[in-house]
Amino acid sequence: MSTYPAYRELAVSGELAARARQARDLLDPCSLCPRNCQAKRLSGKTGSCGIGERSVVASFHPHFGEEPELVGNHGSGTVFFSGCNLGCLFCQNFDISHGLEGIPVDAEQLAEIFLRVQQMGCQNLNLVTPTHVVSQILEALAIAVDSGLRLPIVYNTGGYDSLEILRLLDGVVDIYMPDIKSLARDFCEKYLRAPDYPETVRQAVIEMARQTGDFQVDARGLARRGVLIRHLVMPERETDSQSVMDFIRDSVPARVRVNVMDQYRPMYRSGEFPELDHRTPAATWKRIRNHARQCGLELSE
Repeated sequence: MSTYPAYRELAVSGELAARARQARDLLDPCSLCPRNCQAKRLSGKTGSCGIGERSVVASFHPHFGEEPELVGNHGSGTVFFSGCNLGCLFCQNFDISHGLEGIPVDAEQLAEIFLRVQQMGCQNLNLVTPTHVVSQILEALAIAVDSGLRLPIVYNTGGYDSLEILRLLDGVVDIYMPDIKSLARDFCEKYLRAPDYPETVRQAVIEMARQTGDFQVDARGLARRGVLIRHLVMPERETDSQSVMDFIRDSVPARVRVNVMDQYRPMYRSGEFPELDHRTPAATWKRIRNHARQCGLELSE
């Protein structure tokens, strides 16, 4: 199993715990994410994400449905956090993100979950929907590293991340995995409930690439460091998807890997909108894949 010394060194120096304290200070009133909802999360209130002082874990297990660069022989060690700072009306995990299914855990319990993922033999620690619980994650990591945690960390995010928080994660996260949902303001305002999402995700992905540099894999083909960008091709949004690929080509300051996904299916409140209430045609997805290749992007297979 590979050792990733960056966050371990931060833990030994005390810097990781210091960053956890900085993030905790942002919980009351909460400005942990771009929502800046100002909820007093340390005083019994919940943020716009639906989560208060403690993180809520829906599940944790080896996941074999992630990208091959993350799965390997033993699966990606996914920890699914309940709640979300986005309001996607087509959410594929709405029972977790909006329904808040899961168990509240404190820092010590979350650290134990991280260590159990390692004991399962997983290739990495894959933090799914982590943005609204970065404070709790950093606190738990500081504890878990002292107990031997050495897995590479995957930050599996919807991309609605502030630069302030991402800079607290510099040297902590090995692999960023943002999901660029859309770069069209009207779409983001209507379906994500986040009109500022396009400029926020652009800045976030550029910062992630600045931190980690070019995408790197080991001799087994497993991701070691870098940015793996996901994009779910939505129905009737082909031009928008092309714009996402153009942005990656033109503005991201490192060689990244891209997964153009075809898994969209109508979920949650999609049935309220005819434009969302059907699958994306396979031909559309193929055209976006071809456009990504024409942009010179390296695709995840």
